[in-house]
Amino acid sequence: MEMTANATEAAFHRKRADMRRFGMWLFLGSEVMFFTGFFAAYIVIRSASAGSIVQPLNKALGTLNTVILITSSFTMALAVLASKKGDRKGLVNWMGLTWILGVVFLCVKGVEYAQHFSEGIYPSTDIFHAFYFLFTGFHALHVIAGLVVMGVLWFRARRGDFNETYNDPIEMMGLYWHFVDLVWIFLYPALYLL
Repeated sequence: MEMTANATEAAFHRKRADMRRFGMWLFLGSEVMFFTGFFAAYIVIRSASAGSIVQPLNKALGTLNTVILITSSFTMALAVLASKKGDRKGLVNWMGLTWILGVVFLCVKGVEYAQHFSEGIYPSTDIFHAFYFLFTGFHALHVIAGLVVMGVLWFRARRGDFNETYNDPIEMMGLYWHFVDLVWIFLYPALYLL
């Protein structure tokens, strides 16, 4: 009888995990549509103006932020792997490093914004900078949201709330963080290189 109860409980937890994954994929799909609309508008306006709207940006800071986010995606993947192995120390360390890299990304973006503002460049300066601040501002808000959730999960991981059988929140955080990184992979060339 106890074996049947355990099997039923395990099936229940698997079903809940599947529902969470599905919900996360729906959320990420809606976010893709959100950013796709912005990209489409940018492409149309940029094409109509034959590239004349483009203004030079600090490629060194943009490249640095790209390296930071790609590295943070790798450390997040290691955090997810550690959680699936039940490695609490690895999870805490890798997620902590991911969080730090996210904060460093925001600091670099803050330096870049400060440079623009000191040069008198604002979203109202021209259409290119309107899109630049729109894209990077919304992306930064997504990074901040991820850092808040990641911080909560980090404290829970330190407390021992996750193990090899229960790590769904870590996996969902990993999916979200990879999405945030993927958005930047599209933003970087669109704004800094093309």
